[in-house]
Amino acid sequence: MPSMTTSKVSRWDGHGREHIVHVSKSGMQRQLSCETCGWRKSAQFLPWLKAQEHLAEAHQATVDPTA
Repeated sequence: MPSMTTSKVSRWDGHGREHIVHVSKSGMQRQLSCETCGWRKSAQFLPWLKAQEHLAEAHQATVDPTA
């Protein structure tokens, strides 16, 4: 069984709230899950981009805290 690793994509919205999408990797497949709304999606390619798109579209969270 392949090991599971997890990372996260976080963005802030205009009200200063942080929104996080966790990216779990198992083998070639990645599972995205949003802490804020419970949204889930499987992604094999570009999972971090899909996480950023979800945060921007669903939560208007576009401010990168690392920038």
